[in-house]
Amino acid sequence: IESDILADGSLDYPNDVLKSFDLVIASIHSRFRMSEREQTERILKAIANPHTSILGHVTGRQLLRRPGYEVDMEAILKACAREGVAIEINANPWRLDMDWRWCARALELGCLFAIDPDAHATDEIDNLRWGVLMARKGAVPADRVINALGAKDFGRWLAGRKQRSSPAAAKRRRAA
Repeated sequence: IESDILADGSLDYPNDVLKSFDLVIASIHSRFRMSEREQTERILKAIANPHTSILGHVTGRQLLRRPGYEVDMEAILKACAREGVAIEINANPWRLDMDWRWCARALELGCLFAIDPDAHATDEIDNLRWGVLMARKGAVPADRVINALGAKDFGRWLAGRKQRSSPAAAKRRRAA
């Protein structure tokens, strides 16, 4: 499911609903004009949500339409690496977000990626090719792209995400 990141950084579904999904993409769809600090804190809170699997369109940019919102990309990449949240490489030709120039830093920090066509209709699934080209331009190896993993490795990654949202894991995070 793609879950909207609300203005306060929470997701638009309650946790009992979020835990029923295998994969949750957390994305911003409104309130683009918050300050850099507010926008970054909003995204960091969503990344810290134990149900978040992938951070969607990290800057919200739409090429030739609107600039992205201002964020502290370094802080976001560090949080994704720490929490094991994959960063979307949005393959929609109007987005191509995350900017390939941040891929090297994300890789250094240990981030994973997900190439997503951002399809709203079946004929847009072919947008994946643009995402693959963006990943290649950013020198992202296939073994760091969750949807390029084999079925067993992807299943292990999903199981690890579910384990992160378990009651025991939540208790450990509260104690830390």
